Amino acid sequence: MKTVKLFLIPFVAFFMLSSCYTEVIVEDEYVDTTPTLTLRQLLSSYELWYVDINQSSGNGYIPFVQKAFTMSFRNGTLHANNNLVGIGDQGYGFGIDVGYYDAYEDVLEISHDIDGFHRFIVTQLNDTTIELYYPSKKLRYILVGYQRSTFDYDKLFYENLHYFLQEYVAWEKIYTSEYGALNEFDYENFLQFLPAQGDGNFRSSRDGNGTNIDYLYWDYSGIYEVDDIAGEPYLKHLTLDYDYLGNEYFELYVMNDNTIELFHNTSGTLYRFRGRGFIQYKNNEGKLRKSNAEVAKEIENLIKA
Repeated sequence: MKTVKLFLIPFVAFFMLSSCYTEVIVEDEYVDTTPTLTLRQLLSSYELWYVDINQSSGNGYIPFVQKAFTMSFRNGTLHANNNLVGIGDQGYGFGIDVGYYDAYEDVLEISHDIDGFHRFIVTQLNDTTIELYYPSKKLRYILVGYQRSTFDYDKLFYENLHYFLQEYVAWEKIYTSEYGALNEFDYENFLQFLPAQGDGNFRSSRDGNGTNIDYLYWDYSGIYEVDDIAGEPYLKHLTLDYDYLGNEYFELYVMNDNTIELFHNTSGTLYRFRGRGFIQYKNNEGKLRKSNAEVAKEIENLIKA
């Protein structure tokens, strides 16, 4: 994570990609004096393009766009921040190299290392916002431009904390406080957080510390939710809704990119968990970013199931 206060300053006064010009009269003729801005120049004028999933629309998805928190267009190479672990530091804030691109007129062509070739129609909506339209699926992705120095990586991290929990294969308990009442969660040594699909989206194991994560036996499963705490931007509510066993409630605090603290509200016990098996998101499997409305609907469906 990298702490940078969000302070938007328009980098340059952009002109629309079509029919935006100034006319002057030279010897009874109109002459266009406004310099044109090519699509390639537009894409590179901001260092980061935040993929605003909540404002995007359409049926289906394109994996490499749906995974990305930010995309960057740098001299023909496409970079993306697909992970929250290390965001702001990885690739000097640009993320990882995921493919190549070309741009001409209003067409953006991307050749992703894994997802292959895709062609988009680009429309500039305002000075800081563009739309990528994928005609065959009628998908519209909204991207908002920022410079690295003014982008709030921490804000992005905490607004998407439920995805951060999914970026490790398992979380292993490494500390239990001496204070606090005895409770059943004392025996849980591993947690796993999964996308909201299937029969449940978290699992827990009572296997002993140090167990190879490939051989963990998952004793329990259920649904997890991460919610805001009013006035506490760096503290979250974590609810573990166990199948048939009721709920456990925690205050969740991120110590660093691979360690979290869970304060158990009922017993007053503090636990620490460390992430094991970091998952680098680049391929077409695993986490896909979804709008807040889609996530809420999936959680509702899991609860009803």
